[in-house]
Amino acid sequence: MIKEQLVQISVCKLYAKLFGENNGKPTVVMDAGYGDFSKAWDSVIEDISMFSNVLVYDRAGLGKSEQSSSPRTSGEMVKELKELLNEAKISPPYILVGHSFGGVNLRMFATEFQNEVCGLVLIDSTPEDYRERFLPTMSQDFQQAYNKQFVYEGNYDEFMESLKQLKETRLKLKVPLIVLSAGKKTHYSEESQRLWNEMQREMLEISSDSVLLIAENSTHYIQYDEPEMVVHAIKKLVDNV
Repeated sequence: MIKEQLVQISVCKLYAKLFGENNGKPTVVMDAGYGDFSKAWDSVIEDISMFSNVLVYDRAGLGKSEQSSSPRTSGEMVKELKELLNEAKISPPYILVGHSFGGVNLRMFATEFQNEVCGLVLIDSTPEDYRERFLPTMSQDFQQAYNKQFVYEGNYDEFMESLKQLKETRLKLKVPLIVLSAGKKTHYSEESQRLWNEMQREMLEISSDSVLLIAENSTHYIQYDEPEMVVHAIKKLVDNV
């Protein structure tokens, strides 16, 4: 079963797509990276829908969703996602799966709505101290390209505000966490790759039940390069419930 809808929330209409049969399992809610939308999950969605319901959606201003007048920060995006789930009558518990910037949003969602979340998968998620600790280790060209990319949703300042919000709301979670780290990042030196994996490992501290898996053959989009790793991680959490 696939159900597509434009859901009216307070600030705009958001596009959402629900896959799977209602089988009594938690719904898997997926949030894509910066500037990406629901299509970013095409490589894994069918496999996941075999064992659980899956919701993918387009954040405001992306894909088929309308623009929102709210600031494009994680705090606002979490509010909008919560409204979307309520309006679409998708009841908790949820297993949250966030890629890159989507991981920032869903970490905050898991912190704010702890009673509604029963698992979290972070796929090469942006660490909260990315700007301070990681960016300075990269080449000037990389840093310039990085800074110039913020034109799709939210600007550079709003993105950095999201990382600040993440830091300020950080709490120890009581849900199982799986962190997937890309082991073959494009344009990364050995030293940068080591630091990246280390910063991904540090995310394990946000949960008392956490594991790190390094996708050795993956660039940033693990769901494209090693989709089976993503599917397996989600299935593990679904089976645990």
